[in-house]
Amino acid sequence: MGYNAIIFDLDGTLLDTIEDLADSMNHVLRSFGFKGHSIQAYKSFVGEGIDILSRRALPPENRNEEMIARCVAAMREEYGRRWDQKTRPYPGIPELLDALSQRELPMAILSNKPNDSSQMVVAKLLPRWSFNIIFGARSSIPKKPHPAAALEIAELMHLAPEEFLYLGDTGTDMKTATGAGMFPVGALWGFRSAQELIAQGARVLIEHPLDLLQYL
Repeated sequence: MGYNAIIFDLDGTLLDTIEDLADSMNHVLRSFGFKGHSIQAYKSFVGEGIDILSRRALPPENRNEEMIARCVAAMREEYGRRWDQKTRPYPGIPELLDALSQRELPMAILSNKPNDSSQMVVAKLLPRWSFNIIFGARSSIPKKPHPAAALEIAELMHLAPEEFLYLGDTGTDMKTATGAGMFPVGALWGFRSAQELIAQGARVLIEHPLDLLQYL
Protein backbone atom coordinates (compact mmCIF):
# COMPACT_ATOMS: atom_id res chain seq x y z
CA MET A 1 0.00 0.00 0.00
CA GLY A 2 3.01 2.27 -0.11
CA TYR A 3 3.50 2.94 3.59
CA ASN A 4 7.13 3.67 4.34
CA ALA A 5 7.07 4.05 8.13
CA ILE A 6 4.98 3.21 11.17
CA ILE A 7 4.03 4.95 14.40
CA PHE A 8 3.05 2.77 17.34
CA ASP A 9 1.10 3.69 20.40
CA LEU A 10 2.75 2.17 23.50
CA ASP A 11 0.31 1.17 26.27
CA GLY A 12 -2.30 -1.25 24.96
CA THR A 13 -0.57 -1.62 21.60
CA LEU A 14 3.03 -2.73 22.10
CA LEU A 15 2.88 -3.36 25.85
CA ASP A 16 0.20 -4.79 28.12
CA THR A 17 0.51 -2.24 30.92
CA ILE A 18 -2.99 -2.37 32.33
CA GLU A 19 -2.34 -4.44 35.46
CA ASP A 20 0.54 -2.29 36.68
CA LEU A 21 -1.46 0.87 35.97
CA ALA A 22 -4.52 -0.50 37.76
CA ASP A 23 -2.56 -1.80 40.74
CA SER A 24 -0.77 1.53 41.11
CA MET A 25 -3.90 3.67 40.90
CA ASN A 26 -5.87 1.37 43.19
CA HIS A 27 -3.10 1.64 45.79
CA VAL A 28 -3.28 5.44 45.51
CA LEU A 29 -7.07 5.52 45.75
CA ARG A 30 -7.11 3.31 48.83
CA SER A 31 -4.41 5.43 50.47
CA PHE A 32 -6.86 8.34 50.21
CA GLY A 33 -9.75 6.26 51.55
CA PHE A 34 -11.44 5.58 48.21
CA LYS A 35 -12.41 2.27 46.61
CA GLY A 36 -10.41 0.82 43.75
CA HIS A 37 -11.65 -0.29 40.33
CA SER A 38 -11.53 -3.43 38.20
CA ILE A 39 -9.02 -4.07 35.42
CA GLN A 40 -11.87 -3.73 32.93
CA ALA A 41 -12.76 -0.29 34.26
CA TYR A 42 -9.18 0.89 33.83
CA LYS A 43 -9.26 -0.04 30.16
CA SER A 44 -11.71 2.83 29.69
CA PHE A 45 -9.80 5.19 32.01
CA VAL A 46 -6.34 5.08 30.39
CA GLY A 47 -5.01 6.47 27.13
CA GLU A 48 -5.07 10.23 27.63
CA GLY A 49 -2.38 10.75 30.24
CA ILE A 50 -2.08 10.50 34.00
CA ASP A 51 -4.14 13.64 34.72
CA ILE A 52 -7.19 12.25 32.92
CA LEU A 53 -6.63 8.80 34.42
CA SER A 54 -6.64 10.31 37.91
CA ARG A 55 -9.77 12.35 37.22
CA ARG A 56 -11.64 9.31 35.90
CA ALA A 57 -10.53 7.05 38.75
CA LEU A 58 -11.56 9.41 41.55
CA PRO A 59 -15.17 9.36 42.82
CA PRO A 60 -17.20 12.05 41.00
CA GLU A 61 -17.77 14.02 44.19
CA ASN A 62 -14.01 14.21 44.83
CA ARG A 63 -12.87 15.38 41.40
CA ASN A 64 -11.73 18.81 42.51
CA GLU A 65 -8.43 20.24 41.29
CA GLU A 66 -6.65 19.82 44.63
CA MET A 67 -7.59 16.15 44.93
CA ILE A 68 -6.69 15.47 41.32
CA ALA A 69 -3.28 17.08 41.80
CA ARG A 70 -2.62 14.98 44.92
CA CYS A 71 -3.72 11.85 43.09
CA VAL A 72 -1.48 12.61 40.10
CA ALA A 73 1.56 13.17 42.33
CA ALA A 74 0.94 9.97 44.28
CA MET A 75 0.31 8.00 41.09
CA ARG A 76 3.59 9.16 39.57
CA GLU A 77 5.42 7.94 42.66
CA GLU A 78 3.58 4.63 42.98
CA TYR A 79 3.70 3.75 39.28
CA GLY A 80 7.39 4.61 39.29
CA ARG A 81 7.87 1.81 41.83
CA ARG A 82 5.83 -0.91 40.16
CA TRP A 83 5.56 -0.12 36.43
CA ASP A 84 7.49 -3.24 35.36
CA GLN A 85 6.06 -5.84 37.74
CA LYS A 86 3.52 -7.27 35.28
CA THR A 87 3.99 -5.24 32.09
CA ARG A 88 5.15 -7.24 29.08
CA PRO A 89 4.94 -7.04 25.26
CA TYR A 90 1.72 -8.50 23.89
CA PRO A 91 2.00 -11.93 22.23
CA GLY A 92 3.07 -11.44 18.63
CA ILE A 93 4.67 -8.02 19.18
CA PRO A 94 8.27 -9.33 19.27
CA GLU A 95 7.66 -11.22 16.04
CA LEU A 96 6.12 -8.15 14.40
CA LEU A 97 9.02 -5.92 15.43
CA ASP A 98 11.48 -8.54 14.17
CA ALA A 99 9.73 -8.62 10.79
CA LEU A 100 9.64 -4.83 10.49
CA SER A 101 13.28 -4.57 11.50
CA GLN A 102 14.24 -7.11 8.84
CA ARG A 103 12.46 -4.91 6.29
CA GLU A 104 14.35 -1.91 7.70
CA LEU A 105 11.05 -0.05 8.04
CA PRO A 106 11.42 3.14 10.10
CA MET A 107 9.53 2.86 13.39
CA ALA A 108 8.46 5.45 15.96
CA ILE A 109 6.53 5.35 19.24
CA LEU A 110 4.07 8.04 20.33
CA SER A 111 2.55 7.81 23.81
CA ASN A 112 0.59 9.97 26.22
CA LYS A 113 2.66 8.42 29.02
CA PRO A 114 5.16 11.00 30.36
CA ASN A 115 8.18 11.27 28.09
CA ASP A 116 10.75 10.12 30.63
CA SER A 117 8.59 7.11 31.53
CA SER A 118 8.11 6.24 27.87
CA GLN A 119 11.85 6.26 27.25
CA MET A 120 12.52 4.13 30.34
CA VAL A 121 9.81 1.57 29.55
CA VAL A 122 10.95 1.08 25.96
CA ALA A 123 14.61 0.80 26.98
CA LYS A 124 13.85 -1.94 29.50
CA LEU A 125 11.05 -3.91 27.85
CA LEU A 126 11.76 -3.46 24.12
CA PRO A 127 15.57 -3.34 24.07
CA ARG A 128 16.09 -5.56 21.03
CA TRP A 129 14.61 -3.14 18.53
CA SER A 130 15.68 0.22 17.21
CA PHE A 131 13.07 2.98 17.09
CA ASN A 132 13.89 6.12 15.15
CA ILE A 133 11.89 8.30 17.56
CA ILE A 134 10.25 7.70 20.94
CA PHE A 135 7.98 10.48 22.17
CA GLY A 136 5.92 10.50 25.32
CA ALA A 137 3.91 13.42 26.66
CA ARG A 138 5.93 16.65 26.69
CA SER A 139 4.88 20.02 28.06
CA SER A 140 5.82 21.76 24.81
CA ILE A 141 3.53 19.69 22.57
CA PRO A 142 -0.21 18.94 22.95
CA LYS A 143 -1.04 15.37 23.90
CA LYS A 144 -2.87 12.99 21.59
CA PRO A 145 -5.43 13.22 20.02
CA HIS A 146 -3.89 16.49 18.83
CA PRO A 147 -1.85 15.56 15.74
CA ALA A 148 1.10 17.87 16.48
CA ALA A 149 3.44 15.18 17.83
CA ALA A 150 2.63 12.76 15.01
CA LEU A 151 3.34 15.50 12.47
CA GLU A 152 6.58 16.33 14.28
CA ILE A 153 7.66 12.70 13.91
CA ALA A 154 6.94 12.82 10.18
CA GLU A 155 8.95 16.01 9.82
CA LEU A 156 11.91 14.66 11.79
CA MET A 157 11.91 11.48 9.70
CA HIS A 158 11.70 13.50 6.46
CA LEU A 159 8.58 11.67 5.32
CA ALA A 160 5.12 12.87 4.32
CA PRO A 161 2.33 12.05 6.82
CA GLU A 162 0.52 9.94 4.22
CA GLU A 163 3.53 7.60 4.14
CA PHE A 164 2.82 6.52 7.74
CA LEU A 165 0.72 3.69 9.04
CA TYR A 166 -0.38 4.38 12.63
CA LEU A 167 -1.18 1.45 14.94
CA GLY A 168 -3.06 2.10 18.16
CA ASP A 169 -5.72 0.61 20.41
CA THR A 170 -7.90 3.60 21.36
CA GLY A 171 -10.11 6.18 19.75
CA THR A 172 -7.51 8.74 20.81
CA ASP A 173 -4.98 7.03 18.54
CA MET A 174 -7.39 6.83 15.62
CA LYS A 175 -8.21 10.55 15.94
CA THR A 176 -4.50 11.37 16.12
CA ALA A 177 -3.75 9.40 12.97
CA THR A 178 -6.70 10.84 11.08
CA GLY A 179 -5.86 14.39 12.12
CA ALA A 180 -2.27 13.92 10.97
CA GLY A 181 -3.27 12.46 7.61
CA MET A 182 -1.88 9.02 8.43
CA PHE A 183 -3.46 5.57 7.91
CA PRO A 184 -5.14 4.51 11.19
CA VAL A 185 -5.10 0.81 12.13
CA GLY A 186 -6.92 -0.38 15.24
CA ALA A 187 -5.39 -3.05 17.50
CA LEU A 188 -8.12 -5.29 18.90
CA TRP A 189 -5.87 -6.84 21.56
CA GLY A 190 -5.66 -3.54 23.44
CA PHE A 191 -7.84 -1.55 25.79
CA ARG A 192 -10.83 -0.41 23.72
CA SER A 193 -13.61 -1.90 21.60
CA ALA A 194 -13.87 -2.35 17.85
CA GLN A 195 -16.87 -0.01 17.94
CA GLU A 196 -14.84 2.82 19.46
CA LEU A 197 -11.97 2.33 17.03
CA ILE A 198 -14.25 2.39 13.99
CA ALA A 199 -16.24 5.36 15.29
CA GLN A 200 -13.04 7.37 15.73
CA GLY A 201 -11.64 6.66 12.29
CA ALA A 202 -9.95 3.25 12.10
CA ARG A 203 -9.61 2.24 8.46
CA VAL A 204 -8.91 -1.39 9.34
CA LEU A 205 -8.89 -3.50 12.51
CA ILE A 206 -6.44 -6.31 13.23
CA GLU A 207 -6.74 -9.12 15.77
CA HIS A 208 -3.06 -10.15 15.92
CA PRO A 209 0.09 -8.06 15.56
CA LEU A 210 1.38 -10.01 12.56
CA ASP A 211 -1.82 -9.15 10.68
CA LEU A 212 -0.30 -5.70 10.25
CA LEU A 213 2.23 -6.97 7.72
CA GLN A 214 -0.41 -7.37 5.00
CA TYR A 215 -0.93 -3.59 4.98
CA LEU A 216 2.73 -2.71 4.48
